[in-house]
Amino acid sequence: MASKTKAEPTASGSPPANQATPHDLNCLTIAELEALANERMDKQTRDYYNEGADAGTTLSENISAYSKYRIRPRVLRDISQIDTTVDVFGHKNSSPFGVAPTAMQKLAHSDGELATARACKSKGIVMGLSSFSTSTLEDVAEASEANPNVLQLYLFEDRAHSTKLIDRAKKAGYKAVLLTVDTPMLGRRNLEIRNQFKLPAHLSIANFVDQGEDEGEDDNDGASGSTASTQTTTTNASSSSSSLSTDNTDSPNNGTTTTTADKPLRSTPRQNPHKRRANTSSKRNSNPNPKPKTKTKTKTKPKQSVAGYHDGHKRHPPTGPITFHTHAANPTLSWEESIPWLKSRAGPEMPVWVKGVATAEDATLAVHHGVDGIVVSNHGGRQLNGALATLDALPEVVAAVNREVPVHVDGGIRHGSDVFKALALGADFCWVGRPVLWGLAYKGRDGVELCLRLLMDEFRLCMGLAGVTSVKEISKEYLCRVDRDGFVSKL
Repeated sequence: MASKTKAEPTASGSPPANQATPHDLNCLTIAELEALANERMDKQTRDYYNEGADAGTTLSENISAYSKYRIRPRVLRDISQIDTTVDVFGHKNSSPFGVAPTAMQKLAHSDGELATARACKSKGIVMGLSSFSTSTLEDVAEASEANPNVLQLYLFEDRAHSTKLIDRAKKAGYKAVLLTVDTPMLGRRNLEIRNQFKLPAHLSIANFVDQGEDEGEDDNDGASGSTASTQTTTTNASSSSSSLSTDNTDSPNNGTTTTTADKPLRSTPRQNPHKRRANTSSKRNSNPNPKPKTKTKTKTKPKQSVAGYHDGHKRHPPTGPITFHTHAANPTLSWEESIPWLKSRAGPEMPVWVKGVATAEDATLAVHHGVDGIVVSNHGGRQLNGALATLDALPEVVAAVNREVPVHVDGGIRHGSDVFKALALGADFCWVGRPVLWGLAYKGRDGVELCLRLLMDEFRLCMGLAGVTSVKEISKEYLCRVDRDGFVSKL
């Protein structure tokens, strides 16, 4: 019997016509993929992946923003040969979008980030990796082979931790670093608080285990994520909005919260009580003149993680093992100091991008301070609720940058036509997050490939029906905007 092989994309980004992959009749859209994934995920994982900050307004508007635009198709054009490829990070990507960095993917499937990396390699799609992944960046690079990866980075107050991660990423061949800049404090996620989310004991935040720093972390999208030592989270300028706390105290001795979300990753198994009694009974009947007991070493209590705080006179950085809620938020970052430092550490091997820019003013500053690229992002609607949808923020960022550096966008993409609209509004590239996690939860690597394939097919079809044969032809002349009253205006 002939072996079943998967169709690889051609140079133009589409599979050979005679090797088209059969449809999954249970899943023909990203909406259906979400529903199938939700059936397979436990409540904590489902809520963690899908929730936005506070009421979720920005999360929902990231999605609905795309419905405000309509495509103006052109006809009687030869579209017999469509090329969906773009060049990004020195790589010919089969479609103008990549897989966004999302953390703790083994919550969705036991293969986690490795399954995602293999699916990206199969489809020729660049992958972003979260610092708080459940697979090491080296293992992901190995699974990706020649397919490119970029590293999402939180710049910790103790720069030594970040330096280690950057050096490892350079050695593993990562093509760029995406610095998350929208987490000076942590957004409030109510389901995360209610569920007391924690990373299951069999999982760990892999990039910090070897450093002895893995005591329970979250992700690039920020949830709690740990089961390591019982930890005290100080609520202060860097974590007062954390989903673990509602206090606003700036003292290390006040406003602290110990939660089940920050308990040990590796606990000692409880002794069987019957066995304990049996042991006690045997001791009673033992030699009445036993040898003196040797003093045994008591196990030291795991070190606590404490968030940084300002005591009114000076800033005290986070201490203890790295956790998301104590270390990721960094209120001390600045354009003047942080960007030059990161460029000196990451370059020239890894260009420095900033992820989380949403205004023309910050885009101008980013260019002024020499960043290599910008990702328009609001952290998947998980930080400031009420912020602009990323698609609404995109045009002013594009105008401010004036093509001096590339501009990418993430958030709310649920169809290939959404990618088309973002490109028409000036984005050079898009990033897709939650749909990939849904694919992973549905069928592991095959589910991620299905997700990518749906978006790739939809985008290619959108191009053809709009009368476009190459990505560089897509511009705002192919869009119009519909206002609240239903009136249409060209851009």
